[in-house]
Amino acid sequence: MNNHLNEFVQIMAREGLHKTVIDSFAFYYRKLIEGEKGKLSEKEIAPPHHSNLINYEEISRKNTSLLEKLVVVKLNGGLGTSMGLKKAKSLLRVKKDLNFLDIIARQILFVREQTNIDIPLLFMHSFNTRDDSLSYLKKYPELKLPEFPLDFLQNKFPRIKEADFSPYKNKDEKKNWNPPGHGEIYLVMQISGILEKLLDAGKEYVFISNSDNLGAVVDEKIITFIEENQIPFLMEVCRRTESDKKGGHLAQTKTGRLILREVAQCPEDEVEQFQNIDKYKYFNTNNLWVNLKALKRKLAENNNFLPLSLIVNPKTVDGEKVIQLETAMGAAISIFDGAKALIVGRDRFTPVKKTNDLLAVWSDAYELLPNYKLALIKELSEPPEIILDERYYKTIEQLEEHFAEGVPSLKKCSRLEITADVYFGKNVILKGNVKIDRSGKIENTEL
Repeated sequence: MNNHLNEFVQIMAREGLHKTVIDSFAFYYRKLIEGEKGKLSEKEIAPPHHSNLINYEEISRKNTSLLEKLVVVKLNGGLGTSMGLKKAKSLLRVKKDLNFLDIIARQILFVREQTNIDIPLLFMHSFNTRDDSLSYLKKYPELKLPEFPLDFLQNKFPRIKEADFSPYKNKDEKKNWNPPGHGEIYLVMQISGILEKLLDAGKEYVFISNSDNLGAVVDEKIITFIEENQIPFLMEVCRRTESDKKGGHLAQTKTGRLILREVAQCPEDEVEQFQNIDKYKYFNTNNLWVNLKALKRKLAENNNFLPLSLIVNPKTVDGEKVIQLETAMGAAISIFDGAKALIVGRDRFTPVKKTNDLLAVWSDAYELLPNYKLALIKELSEPPEIILDERYYKTIEQLEEHFAEGVPSLKKCSRLEITADVYFGKNVILKGNVKIDRSGKIENTEL
């Protein structure tokens, strides 16, 4: 396979990308042409040892003053393409006519008001989401603190032709690039000067989470625990269930370092082991707490970017097979000595990835707490399982059309499966295990 690295370097330089971004692409491109598939086999890993795990229920001390050292970063680079969106997913309505950005803003403003501590909030945007999001956030002029920017921008990597590993070239220039995954956050904080600015202002910890996870709120007990125990990197993890088995899991290397294995990193003949939720019990919520001084040291040791596990993501663009080189920020857990995983409840993990998640959140099964945390109502220990026919409910447009007159009550519904073209009117209450397989309109009824 020919090495087209020089060509890629020239393309990226012409685009004005920072030298460190080009260096990081070169690092991963070399891995690709050397034959690295980004796989992690059973021979290399084991389930995490209990010494690497902490249970949230066992931590109790909280020191509110430590919030003076905290900055919050939300990953806001996703377009919500799985729901047919072409704008920032965080602009989707979630609850009471509030979208993700409204709720995130109010979560932070609430903590500031309650503690009288100005915790900075920053968003990491992609080139796809920045303009829409910043325009919307003008609703909250008090959100941006004078000494810090409100956001920073993720870079982009050139797409690679699968056939010969040369640059993919499309007439539509935008299609030649892909976001390099949220693993780039550490590099971006460094080259943008934000890391230095935060450290100069006395900030020592960053809490990073996905913008679509409205359960990821600031927690004083967690920051107190990592301060008292000098933990450089803490990942919040949840117990895997059957519905999580296809997603990534936490493991550890033979040397005892925690590591993540994503489904793309699993060899095909090991899928059964990968999905064994009794063996690999925990998954990454993507709620991370990182010591900024430790991060600065690690970046200095590694040419200003962290050498994270490579994810080789195959895609098809306009009929041609391409490769995207990506990294995930949670993979940094294997780089920090003394990194730990914190086992938390599902209340800190309420992601919205598809329309079935959004329908659940719209319903009365969820509520916004006074601190604007999105949570299941007290009567429920787990959300209703929702299965929607993708012919009728795959996109947000379809979902809004079918539930335009109201969302059914789901607080007493354990499972909802809809396999027909059903429109919902007002006053529909669903209870227990409900399957709807006849098209039409449902209103003023209890099922």
